[in-house]
Parts: sequence; C-alpha cells; structure tokens
Amino acid sequence: MSGQKQWIRYSEAFKQKVIKEIEEGKHSIGEARKIYDIKGYGTIYEWIKKYGKNHLIGKIVRVEMKGEKDRLKELEKENKRLKEAMSDMVMENRCLTNLISLAKRELGIDLKKNLNIKISKK
Repeated sequence: MSGQKQWIRYSEAFKQKVIKEIEEGKHSIGEARKIYDIKGYGTIYEWIKKYGKNHLIGKIVRVEMKGEKDRLKELEKENKRLKEAMSDMVMENRCLTNLISLAKRELGIDLKKNLNIKISKK
C-alpha cells in the first residue's frame, strides 16, 4: 500500500479557521501549512478562493434592503409605461402636424394662426 496516494480530508470548520488566522495576520500561508501539517502547496490557496474575504476583491457586491427589489420592479414597470405613453404622444403629435399641413394645403387654412375660424362643409 505504500505506492498509493493518501488523501486527507479537512472539515469546513477547520478550513475556515485556518483562513481566518491567515487573514487576521496570525500566520502566513507557509506558517499555517507547517503548523497544521497541510501537505499540498496549493491547498490553502484554494481554501482562500473559496472561503476567504479576498474572493470579493474586484467584484461588484450589491446589498439590498428588504423591499428594494420590489421597488425596483415597480419603477421598471412605471418606466416602461411612461415610455409607451411618450411614444403614443409622439405619434399623436405627428398626426396632428400632418393634419395641420393637409388643412393648409387642401383647404387653404392655416390652423396655427386661425384657430377660431369655422370650417365650412364642402
């Protein structure tokens, strides 16, 4: 059996303890390996990636209070509704602008200037 590789399993609590001590400055990674007889060179580095605080570096972390997500959804719905209303208003404005141009061209009436003129039926 001497040719077989022996696997050592460490508990989650043990891993977290070692990482905490390293992050608090009690030990370097090398010292922790010696103190706790951890054989693998990259073992502690993997634990740091998984359990350490350094895994947050370079990442965006969003902290939301309860209800913020719902409020965000409400605001997104309102934004969508307002965009649709704005689109409708733009279309209505274009239609009215075309109607004014048509009235001037076909009827000879400048609706912009003569809003009080009654249009006779033709």
